[in-house]
Amino acid sequence: MNQEIVERKLHFHVQLSATRRGARLARLLGTEQLRSWGMPFEVPTQVLAELAANAASHGRVPGRDFRVVMLSDVDTLRVEVTDARGDRLPAPQAMGLRESGHGLILVDALADRWGTCRGPFPCKTVWAEFDLPMWGR
Repeated sequence: MNQEIVERKLHFHVQLSATRRGARLARLLGTEQLRSWGMPFEVPTQVLAELAANAASHGRVPGRDFRVVMLSDVDTLRVEVTDARGDRLPAPQAMGLRESGHGLILVDALADRWGTCRGPFPCKTVWAEFDLPMWGR
């Protein structure tokens, strides 16, 4: 389930400018989408805000946007942010040793799982997954 949510029951995606305004809009749109799905939104939108801010600052290529995707099935919510800098992958093992990348410590603390994947060229995607409570079971 880490790499792919098998049964995609809920799907949201939006493409935004790789600017601070685009990052802010990603957080606002993500919050409203999760509310409309009736899901807890506080923690996932904090992670979304960090990933979008990283896409707008570290993953920015002039003239290129970034994309936000949220997928959910009954057990898992997955948040993905794709930017145009596939050559700049975050290094989870070195997070505490660098001057930047401290926001990924927050992602690591809040998400149940997170990671990166390359492609399509020249892009990369940073994703985070959250285990959902078993409502109504």
